[in-house]
Amino acid sequence: MKTVEIIVSPKGETRLETRGFTGQECKAASKFVEEALGERASEELTPAFFVHQAAAHINASNGDQAGSSG
Repeated sequence: MKTVEIIVSPKGETRLETRGFTGQECKAASKFVEEALGERASEELTPAFFVHQAAAHINASNGDQAGSSG
């Protein structure tokens, strides 16, 4: 299940967490909330962000190897 969660601390600080997304998909899903909240103080990327990028790199590597061996 894909979700965008907004957490507000007692001090009024907000934190945005995405779940179920991979790669740039999470940034696209949360963009509207980030724009509404204003300037970002920090960003912490989860391992899920890098899953899509790692898979693309592996596929590209496999394609290069297959092309050079045939």
